[in-house]
Amino acid sequence: MRDRSSTEAAVIRQAREHPQRGQAKAAEELNRLGYAISTSGVRYIWRKHGLETAYKRLKALEKGSGGSARELTERQKALLQRGDVTRKLARASVRQPANTDSLLPDERRSHILLGAAELFVKHGYSGTSVRDIAQRTGLLPGSIYHYFPAKEDLFIAVHREGFRQLIARVEEIIRSETDPWRRIELACAAHIEAAVGDNSIHKITGTGLFSIHEEGLQRRLKAERERYDQVFRRLVGDLGLPRAVDRSLFRLALLGAVNWARVWYRKGKKNPRDIARAIIHIFRGNAAH
Repeated sequence: MRDRSSTEAAVIRQAREHPQRGQAKAAEELNRLGYAISTSGVRYIWRKHGLETAYKRLKALEKGSGGSARELTERQKALLQRGDVTRKLARASVRQPANTDSLLPDERRSHILLGAAELFVKHGYSGTSVRDIAQRTGLLPGSIYHYFPAKEDLFIAVHREGFRQLIARVEEIIRSETDPWRRIELACAAHIEAAVGDNSIHKITGTGLFSIHEEGLQRRLKAERERYDQVFRRLVGDLGLPRAVDRSLFRLALLGAVNWARVWYRKGKKNPRDIARAIIHIFRGNAAH
């Protein structure tokens, strides 16, 4: 009869060596090796050590290999990537069930959008394929094409969703503010937050206003960009600028300034609201002359 400590060590070893094996299978194998333990006993020990899900066991294996995931099979890597995306969706307040098979159509569409946005941010439009997106989201390429006929349609959809969220955010934060300069300052802060934040869909939007793409893609992105640009047209139109100031150039220069923050922004220094306040102070001072 094995003692308790050696049995516990064997249960943990089983989790690390066979992370995709469930509790019942693990208990069966351990009993075959001479360890007297039930399925509930395996579950208890795995919970005790934070190994109760396949994702956590895969993470433990990845950590044990120095975070490189070299020891994982391609299937295990895909499962781990799917779990990472799921948790990012949860942090973004999007309800995400345990696996993509149980997703409702709208949830699966959101799942695809976020996974695609992460790859577009990391590798760019041309450096990302539908196959890459399928692997990232744990879906088959055919499932991606069911929702988006082409990669271009998916790219446009990411921008559309990002601009929709950003416009809603700007409208919300300026609603109770009456001072025109304060309103545009808050809008700039929201834009910078989107460009430098952790949400990939927001980052695509925040950095995509002036991004240059091939002609066909530029043409399709125009409508989405103009919807957002109209918000700033209205905000600049409400400012008490001198007659000599060209409002169109003022708006474009301002958007260029807040968009450029993504290049030099570093966490731990000025936050987006501080940066927006400083930028508006510069523009307001120059506009007075």
